[in-house]
Amino acid sequence: MRSKGNINIRVILYVIGNLLVIQSVLMLLAVPWSIYYNSHDLGAILISAVFTGIVGGLMFFSNSGQRHAEIGKREGYLIVTLSWVFMALFGAVPYLVSGAIPNFSNAFFESISGFSTTGATILTDIEAVPKGILFWRSMTQWIGGLGIIVLTIAILPLLGIGGMELFAAEAPGPTKDKIHPRIKETAKRLWVIYIALTVSEIILLKIAGLSFYDAFNHALTSCSTGGFSTKNASVAAFQSPWVHWIIIIFMFLAGTNFSMLYYGGKGNFKKFTENSEFKWYATWIVVLVAMLLPVVYIHTDAGIGKDFTDVVFQVVSIVTTTGYATADYTHWGVFASMVFFLLMFSGGSAGSTSGSIKIVRIVLLIKNGFSELKRRLHPKAVIPVYMNNHPVGQDIIYNLLAFIFLYIFIFVISTMMLTLLEIDILTAMSAAATCLGNVGPGLASIGPSENFYHLSPIAKWILSFLMIAGRLEVFTVIILFSPHFWRR
Repeated sequence: MRSKGNINIRVILYVIGNLLVIQSVLMLLAVPWSIYYNSHDLGAILISAVFTGIVGGLMFFSNSGQRHAEIGKREGYLIVTLSWVFMALFGAVPYLVSGAIPNFSNAFFESISGFSTTGATILTDIEAVPKGILFWRSMTQWIGGLGIIVLTIAILPLLGIGGMELFAAEAPGPTKDKIHPRIKETAKRLWVIYIALTVSEIILLKIAGLSFYDAFNHALTSCSTGGFSTKNASVAAFQSPWVHWIIIIFMFLAGTNFSMLYYGGKGNFKKFTENSEFKWYATWIVVLVAMLLPVVYIHTDAGIGKDFTDVVFQVVSIVTTTGYATADYTHWGVFASMVFFLLMFSGGSAGSTSGSIKIVRIVLLIKNGFSELKRRLHPKAVIPVYMNNHPVGQDIIYNLLAFIFLYIFIFVISTMMLTLLEIDILTAMSAAATCLGNVGPGLASIGPSENFYHLSPIAKWILSFLMIAGRLEVFTVIILFSPHFWRR
């Protein structure tokens, strides 16, 4: 029992310990690849898995009396935020033990970039990394795609604790579409969809000519909209247009609200035509491609077919915050660079694995702006904002405005902090935008052809914080810095 108003630390340790045990098991999935490729990282993977499992087990069993404890809102927010920190810390252990990334700041940056599905990397030679460690790197993004908390709710009902508080703090987007009345069943269905997408993409990429290893890794990191690749040149290393289009399709699907995919899988395609956000999402991509294609055609001599594929790929990659590259968009002129910078604030659909602000928030912000103009002309009129032909509650509008304010405020402050470290303004702005939006590549010295290795350790810790804050929709992390959160 806890005193009224006190935070139950033991239940937090119990859940985090549980998650670390799961993580240790998932690390072992890299073992077959290490053995098959004889990549000399088997010992590092086993040591990391055992170490993570022991620490998690100790936390779990020493607090097992909290199995049926109540989780309130404060415990929920702390569990989610601290879970991501602990997952990233222990996720960095294979990098450190294997020597693939011997520096702790770099290892944590790579780890949190994986779990937050950002895709920003400090690796200068990805193809030199041992195969088992490289697979674990991809796995971190797949785990982070729908969130380890949702995974726990789906497969570990033995926790016996209030899953709704965890799901509410973890689920991406301003709405939590429940496709089943019970939160545990919703989480299970989300993971079934997620696994089905991943397996389907593995099969199609293998048919398209990729090795099973490359197909597996890229399916993990595109269905999670993560963007880690096994190649230094990212997806550009694969010359096959079939590979590019398969990845385009799955990035687009992963950026779609998973409740839409659930209904589509049941044959109810009417949901897509009725859903305003999906129509805006699809239309937004079509408009961007039409706008950028002539610009790209002028700046390249690759031919209209290659230009069209590259433009569609890069637009879908950045809008869904995946971050793959088949071309360097910074070579497409100033206008294209500006467009892609702005797209870092876009994101895909709510309820998807994508990051950033999300299409639904942008649409609601625009609609609320026009409604406010009408209210200025007709002060006494009741002019609600509609979404999917239903009026949007004023509480959601307030939440939206608060989110946008906090998001932009964090972006501005972090950009200023980065410039204090003598980082040029373009790099600083794009680094803050791409990490807060969980996109991956930026502009200038962190463009699609570059990486984050050259940034100072302080800059990497600032960006690591932004990746966590962005992945957890800002509120979940920022609320921990509020004095009201800690008051009894």
